[in-house]
Amino acid sequence: MPAGFPDPFKGLIRQRINRAPSPAIATILPWLLIVLGSLTPLWPVIASAPVMPPLGFLFLLGWLHLRPGMLPVWAGLPLGLFDDLFSGQPFGSAVLLWSLVTIGMDYVETRFPWRGFIQNWLVASAVIVAYLLAAAWLAGAAGKPFIFAAMLPQIGIAVLAYPIAAQIVGLVDRLRLIPIREL
Repeated sequence: MPAGFPDPFKGLIRQRINRAPSPAIATILPWLLIVLGSLTPLWPVIASAPVMPPLGFLFLLGWLHLRPGMLPVWAGLPLGLFDDLFSGQPFGSAVLLWSLVTIGMDYVETRFPWRGFIQNWLVASAVIVAYLLAAAWLAGAAGKPFIFAAMLPQIGIAVLAYPIAAQIVGLVDRLRLIPIREL
């Protein structure tokens, strides 16, 4: 730029240089999204059978697929504990199942580090079905075929809702990494 003329890009370049994401926001947002997803049983939905997918669990799977090392392996314990408070399941069932899922997904990630969306969806579908059936079994539905037949809509909706939950996790991840802190 010649001397005496203002630089029109000076403010734009300065906004991006020496900026980083806030560590507090980057750490809290994944946990907050999962906790907000666990609060979905508080929604006023009236149904004679389970139809709502476990959104907190779907968000947990989304974070484990999108950012494999971000949540620690022990994250299933406190997040499952919070989910147990609102889900209506027997206390400790989500703690056990979410902890097993985080350990299992860590194993899958180390075993198969390069996966595409279809593989992630297939893995998530298998985990969702196993989670819902195990949660029903822990709730005392063992040996009651009617209960498992009534759960088929919830299983189908949860498997089909996983890509939407993964998309929401991706949007929150982009929000999480916005450079707002000045270095």
